[in-house]
Amino acid sequence: MDEKFNMFMETVDERFRSFVNQINKYLTENGCKCDIKSQKSGYVVSYILNSSKRTLATFISRKTGMKLRIYPEHIQDYQSFLDTLPEKVKKEIKKSSVCKRLINPDDCNPKCVMGYTFSLDGNQYQKCRYMAFQPTLSEENNPYIRQFLENELQAGADYDYQDILPTHPTTQ
Repeated sequence: MDEKFNMFMETVDERFRSFVNQINKYLTENGCKCDIKSQKSGYVVSYILNSSKRTLATFISRKTGMKLRIYPEHIQDYQSFLDTLPEKVKKEIKKSSVCKRLINPDDCNPKCVMGYTFSLDGNQYQKCRYMAFQPTLSEENNPYIRQFLENELQAGADYDYQDILPTHPTTQ
């Protein structure tokens, strides 16, 4: 794994290697398994939550630069955060593909996992989970990317914690 990760890091723009290392460390220390695959477009580095086996985020290479695709299952808990994103990121989210399954479940592959319904700048959107949240790494975006991941992990932890709490009547 370390050798694959090092090979991946060689493909990361030098300006962002420290940030990618920080994200890798943060996610692996917070219960994610790092999975690295080589594809035609470059390496795909996914972070899978051990607790639920779902992918939280994936580094992907594009002609426009390296992106981090985020899968925010708990976006409803912190969607006001989206309003704080840089305008460029908001624009990308707004122009991303709609989720066909949310609009009409028969319009998309039945095995496709549905996308997200959320509010951004006062408008409601229904976006494809594979296209909606994939900000490009940049000096401006990176702090927001980190905050996005922190929000999602915290919201997920809150759900996990609530699921295991015993229910007791309140005693006075």
